[in-house]
Formats: sequence, C-alpha cells, structure tokens
Amino acid sequence: MHHSNHRIGFKSKFGAIAALAGSAVGLGNIWKFPYVASTNGGGAFLLVYLFFTFAIGLPVMLAEFSIGRRAQQNILGTFRLLAPGTKWFLFGFLSIITASLILSFYGTVSGWTLEYIWLSMTDSLHGQSAEDFQTIFSSFISHPYKAVLWHIAFMVITGAIIMGGVQKGIERYSKWMMPILFIIIIALSINSLTLNESSKGLKFLFFPKFSELTGQGILAALGQSFFSLSIGMGILLTYASYIPKNNNLTHISLQVIIADTLVAILAGVAILPAVFSFHIDPQAGPSLVFLTLPQIFQELPAGQLWAVLFFILLTFAALTSAISLLEVPVSYLIEEKKLKRPWATLIATLLITFIGCFNTLSFGPLRDAQIFGMNLFDACDYLCSNILLPFGGVLVCIFAGWYLQKSTLYQEISNQESLKIRFFKLYVFILKYIAPVCILLILFHALGLI
Repeated sequence: MHHSNHRIGFKSKFGAIAALAGSAVGLGNIWKFPYVASTNGGGAFLLVYLFFTFAIGLPVMLAEFSIGRRAQQNILGTFRLLAPGTKWFLFGFLSIITASLILSFYGTVSGWTLEYIWLSMTDSLHGQSAEDFQTIFSSFISHPYKAVLWHIAFMVITGAIIMGGVQKGIERYSKWMMPILFIIIIALSINSLTLNESSKGLKFLFFPKFSELTGQGILAALGQSFFSLSIGMGILLTYASYIPKNNNLTHISLQVIIADTLVAILAGVAILPAVFSFHIDPQAGPSLVFLTLPQIFQELPAGQLWAVLFFILLTFAALTSAISLLEVPVSYLIEEKKLKRPWATLIATLLITFIGCFNTLSFGPLRDAQIFGMNLFDACDYLCSNILLPFGGVLVCIFAGWYLQKSTLYQEISNQESLKIRFFKLYVFILKYIAPVCILLILFHALGLI
C-alpha cells in the first residue's frame, strides 16, 4: 500500500456509481438487449437474464471490485501486489489487450453514432424511404474516409476526457452524462408509449413465452448479462481501485446492476413499440438502430428532435463505456511505465485509434481482408466478446475464489469488518464453482462446442 496515499480516487459515491454505471451501460444495452430479449421468449428471457445478473453477475462483479480496491493499483500492479512471484500478472496483460481491442471496434460503431447525430441535426434523413436508409447507411460505412474521420473524432473526445484524470475527467463527465442519458431514454420511452400499437411491442418484450426460450436463449441471457456488466476486461478492477475505502461495495454493485438493467429494459420500451407501430421486423438486429429507428422518427411529431436525442443518447452510452476501456491501458502506462497522464493517454489513444481505423475500413476499402471468413471488425468483435471476455471472467473467479485468501475478500466486502455480510459462504461457493462453470458454457458455446 506504500504509494496509494497520493493516488487520486473518486471524490463522491455518486461519482463512482455514475462512472461504473457508465462503463456498464453501453451500446449493447440499447441496440442489442431489446433485440435479443424479444427474439428469445420476451419476458421469459427477461426473467432468466435478471436471475443470472443477480446470481452470477453480482458475485463476479463484487470479486472484481474487491480485488481492485484492495490493491489500489492498475491491473498489472494489482496482480503483482496480490499474487507476488506468480504468473498472474499475465492476466493483467491479457486484460489490457482485451480492453484495447474492444475499444478499437467499439470506436468504429461510436463513430457511426456521431455521423447520425449530424445527419439528424441537418435533417438529411427527412422524407427518405426504407431503401434510401439502407443506401445511406451502406454508402456511409463503406466510404473510403468518412467513417474513419468520425472514428478518430470519437477517440479524440474519449482521450480528452481521460486526459483530465479520474476526478476532473472520468468522474466529472460521468456525473452529468449518466443523468442526461436516463432523462433521454425515459423521454423516448414515454414518447413510444403514446403510439397506437405500442401495447403489441410491450407484450412482445414483457410477455413470457417460455416455449420460445431455448438452451441457446438461456446461454444468450447469461452472455448478455455478463458482458453488459463489463466483467472480465479489467474495467471494474481499474475503476474499483479508485473507490474510497469506506464505500459499501455491495451497495455500489447493486446500484450499478440496477442502472444497467433499467437502461436495457427502457431501451426495449423505447424501441419495440415503435417497431411494431410501423410494422417492422423486430429481429433486424444492430441495423435496427441505424436503419429502422431514423425511419420511425420521421413519422413522429417532432421527429427530428427525437432522432437527435436518440443518437446523443447512443453517443453518451458509447462514451461512458469508451473512457472506462481507455483507462485500463492508460493507468498501466502511468503506474508501471511511469509516464505522465497526458503522454500515457496520447500513446494509448493513438495506438487504439490506429487499430480502430482498420476495423472501420473493413466495411469499405478493406472488406476483402478476411480472418476465418469474417471481416476485421467482426473478427475482432468475435475474438473479444466470445473468447477473451469469458476467459477473463473465468480467471477473475479462479483468482478471487481459489487463489485469494477468503479473509482478504471478506475484509474488502465488509469494509474491514465494519459491515455485516450475510451470505458470504454462499457467495464464495458461487465464485468457486457455479460462476466459472456458467462462464465456460458461454465460452464453449461461442466456440461451437455446445
């Protein structure tokens, strides 16, 4: 603990929760969740998702929080401190690579959201047909440099926030972006509920169709809950190292999980009624956001305003996640390589943006560069989401459940035994046996072994 005294952390509990909820609430909550939920049995999926989130997501999140706050260091320093003389620091490297790779393709899609704010503000989407929207989208993502410029712009904003540091960057911006994000998504939901066929969309989302919930669907719920909470990529661990020692980690975990789940459900309420009112196939996947929604917005009164708000919402969700991803390599460069924050941010941002340009161009000029039959973007996404993340999650469980002393875990969760912890034995059992098995199922499923 020798150097934790001059290390700046989050100033307020609200700041810590806003930052952590921001890292968890991302594009996946908004475009992926409504689509995955509604196609896998609606309310049945929702129940399974909630169960996994609290039964498995929460314990693993708490484990990552405990490890991070205990060490109060970057991810590499954490494992050097808590597991000296072992190979665990390699997990630190893996997390830095995972976070950087995720940000490289996340920055691509985030760049798209900026283009769509611009298109909405200039009213360029007005009076277009469904085919036109398809053309607008494909010609934009395959354009030789337009998407790259937006990708770079997004990464510049991300880097600028991280350059401000933990309190003046991450905490300050999360504290106003997250409340605005909630206000916008609630406004969009209320607006959707006024549409004439909104009840169909709500029924599709909330009515439990257990017959439609397959084994695949259950695994999808597990995967979605896991990735939605940004577990296993070093973010929670890095952010937790900035949480004050007197904050209750269990409460913070619960608040982050509730915020994350609320956004996902509200996104469903905002999107699906509109999809049904305009008779659009709800299984359109990610393209729902860029093809379907702009079309819906122009049918609504004050449609341009709703469109602008929606894409600002997406950008905020993307930004709060992007800064948390960037902080993982940056904190490593600052503490292990002894770089000043501006330099560390510059180096990490340039490197990730450079990789990201290849991902961005993989829909256009580089579309013929294939890895295992996928373009670079899809390959990068597949590698991170399906292999590196579950792997990281399993390692967190093994480290916290098997390697770390139980007393260390107990002290962090109970704030040096000042809080009463009720279910500690059950918690450790989940961490040691249940969570790793569940995560391995996601991994095997992704690799096509199940």
